[in-house]
Amino acid sequence: MAPAGPCLLVAGGTGLVGAAVIRERLADRGWQGCIIAPVRRTPAFADPRLVPVVAPLTEAGDDDRVVAVMRERCGGARLDTYVSCLGTTLEVAGSREAFIAVDRELVLRLARVSFGLGARKAVLVSSVGASRQSGNFYLRIKGEVEDAMAEAGFQRLDILQPGLLLGPRSEVRRGEALAQKLAPVYNPLLRGAKLRRYRAIPAETVARAIVRLTEQSAPGKFVHQHDEIEALADGVDLKS
Repeated sequence: MAPAGPCLLVAGGTGLVGAAVIRERLADRGWQGCIIAPVRRTPAFADPRLVPVVAPLTEAGDDDRVVAVMRERCGGARLDTYVSCLGTTLEVAGSREAFIAVDRELVLRLARVSFGLGARKAVLVSSVGASRQSGNFYLRIKGEVEDAMAEAGFQRLDILQPGLLLGPRSEVRRGEALAQKLAPVYNPLLRGAKLRRYRAIPAETVARAIVRLTEQSAPGKFVHQHDEIEALADGVDLKS
């Protein structure tokens, strides 16, 4: 039987932000949609509205499995929104090629899968400073993904550009762990519009903002940085 509410595809559902998005959405017991979650390992929590698709996600055959599970488990329903919370680091990935395979290629593959399943809205977690003209490899790839997503055909695209994400990770990121410890010291020093966007922000805050954005319908491309993300998480209507 098809879900009574909207269906979301959440990529990165076992990561820091993705898992928080799923928890936040499912915490609303009145929400009658479903979440398709392509993951490499089984999520730590279960819910009848959560449909994990456990696959390596390394080749096109994995995409076919996502499509098959969506059609089988969701009763012919169409996807409403693609949410990408995928992201790694060079340290974790081990090479630039492996980083690109996740942060660019997998993000865009699942975007194409979602669009083919009916999604016309997308929410992308990127990074503050992302630009395809950046001299920083990480930020350049993030910028390339933003540009590619803008050309993917979605009627509405929300791009979140948070600073450092705060919260416990299941994987070791040494540089990030140190930065998280220092965040209470440097966050108050980042004042004014140009600097505040670099403030660290809790992953749970980003997740609440994402859930709010999945409920928006006005067409267009919207970019959200630190202050807007916090406002969305607090329920402020940004009229977009």
